[in-house]
Amino acid sequence: MIESTRKDIEEVSFELLKQSKAFDIFPTPVDRIVEHSELIINNNVDLSHIDKTFFESLKEKTGEGIKILQEGLLNIRGLFDRSESTIYISQTRHLGRKNFVKLHETGHGVLPWQSAVIGAFDNATTLNPDFEDQFEEEANYFASITLFQHNRFDREMRKFDFGLPGIVALAKKFGASVHASFRNYIFKTSKRCALLVLDPIQNRNFYKPICSTRNLFYSKSFFLEFGKIDFPEQFGYTWDFIPRYLSKSPFITDGEITLTLKSGEIMEANYHLFKNGYNAFVLIFPKGEKMKKARNKVILK
Repeated sequence: MIESTRKDIEEVSFELLKQSKAFDIFPTPVDRIVEHSELIINNNVDLSHIDKTFFESLKEKTGEGIKILQEGLLNIRGLFDRSESTIYISQTRHLGRKNFVKLHETGHGVLPWQSAVIGAFDNATTLNPDFEDQFEEEANYFASITLFQHNRFDREMRKFDFGLPGIVALAKKFGASVHASFRNYIFKTSKRCALLVLDPIQNRNFYKPICSTRNLFYSKSFFLEFGKIDFPEQFGYTWDFIPRYLSKSPFITDGEITLTLKSGEIMEANYHLFKNGYNAFVLIFPKGEKMKKARNKVILK
């Protein structure tokens, strides 16, 4: 995304938060923001339990202006119908995920240069911030900065402990998913850390690779000091966090691991692990990373 477009999106989001009096209201009042955008959320239609006739009628109404998913109508999570100024969502998702989807669809509606899009279907692919489609990338960026209220996330982040407890607390505070909060955190924090996002475990044969990387992100300070970690494409049981991925506990905050950097250097590190039923998130940081005592202490349960 070019910088000028990013700034235009930020201006639209900022004005919407300001005009809807949503700044500094926690959790972020998503429904109020949508209403102020003069859009409607239709909660009477659940996209997870809808038949093809609904989509076919929508296609007839919107004609060529509708964006169809590459995967067809599989696992639709959100839908924007400009002709009716209406947003539809899957009601089976966690509140934080639904909030992001609502704001993503709102982005399609309020970004003025997207007016040619009469309707848009969105699923896990298009709602992934790394999806390489201009309008979807823009809607994802709009959703993220609006949900996290621009620099309010930075301010609140400094109030909590570094690591998983603080990230979970931030997710609850803003009404976001832990996944989205992890991602935002890694790009905002001044701490030296990396975030490894793992796909679901595919096989449980004891000596074979069982898990692959979905994403790998580095904080700016980590990348500047250490560069990249030399991870394989797949992970087996020899990696300490894989057996713990299979454990019953959704939270791990005492992980220790020895890593090799792309430079060939060895790093002794700690890690925190969180799993949400879809992915596992491994927050890695070098031993000795300063843990400044935060104003708010969080205990995971």
